[in-house]
Amino acid sequence: MTREFKTKITQMLGTRYPILCGGMQWVSRAEFVANVCNTGAIGFITAETFESAEDLRNEIRKIRTLTDQPFGVNISMLPELPMTDRTLEFCHVICEEGVKFVETAGASPHKILPILKKENIKIIHKLTSIRHALKAQSLGVDAVTILGYGSGGHVGMGNVALFILLPLAVKTLDIPVIAGGSVATGSGFLGALSMGAEGVLMGTAFFASEESPIHPNFKQKLLHAKETDTELVMESIFNPLRVVKNELSAKVLEMEAGGATLEDIINQLAGGKGKLAYDNGNTEISPIAGGQVVGLIDEIKPVQQIVDDIIRDASDLMDRLEQITG
Repeated sequence: MTREFKTKITQMLGTRYPILCGGMQWVSRAEFVANVCNTGAIGFITAETFESAEDLRNEIRKIRTLTDQPFGVNISMLPELPMTDRTLEFCHVICEEGVKFVETAGASPHKILPILKKENIKIIHKLTSIRHALKAQSLGVDAVTILGYGSGGHVGMGNVALFILLPLAVKTLDIPVIAGGSVATGSGFLGALSMGAEGVLMGTAFFASEESPIHPNFKQKLLHAKETDTELVMESIFNPLRVVKNELSAKVLEMEAGGATLEDIINQLAGGKGKLAYDNGNTEISPIAGGQVVGLIDEIKPVQQIVDDIIRDASDLMDRLEQITG
């Protein structure tokens, strides 16, 4: 029996399922995000993909021609870089276009919260520690996504596994908590909900989906990667990033071991390398943000099947648990 999973997050976002696809630079554009939203989950257009606020405005208008389901916008504020006027311009466009949900990540969102809150926009802040979660709650965010050590992308300095952080966050906070990273299956989804999460955030599984606009070479690399085929770069500048191992990550780690500066490291990882690589298929020249959950990806699926499989498998597992408990 396929079950309904109604939580505070489905109520807040108006979605069918408490599944969120986190914003991914160069990937989370209108077409891809609309595909996710049409499954009953929710996706976030990534503002940082666009050169200007007007480009973001056009993308917001485009997605409304592709789906009538809820969607959001991701605003990333890298802690190693200062906030720019461009970020504030993104916020103003989001408000002007009537976007209802924003995912923030990176540095504290305190500078942009008043702008968004004035328009009654729901804000979910993504973070990696209980300390930062408490601060975000005090600032007035509506929910937090807590990322564990095995997550793809920026994982913080705490090195604490999700299934430790999650129950601690639920116990400590008064706002809804979303489990970020380490989820790609029905069992992970149900496990997170059983520990008090109101939803799950997924990146790697959607990144490897059929509709993901990355070159097929990247999908094959993820498909054949094991759970041990990720590593952390940028630890030396106190902003560790979990990536799938490739030639670039090996080079960056060698540079860090040799005492490279922040500027040297950022120059290797930033810029348009990701977009270039995703287009031309060279999996060795760009950082590939990916979590240890890559070891659970054994098929390139449509996003609809990813979501359907999670809900079906979680439902089946609930049936099994009920039989066990009699």
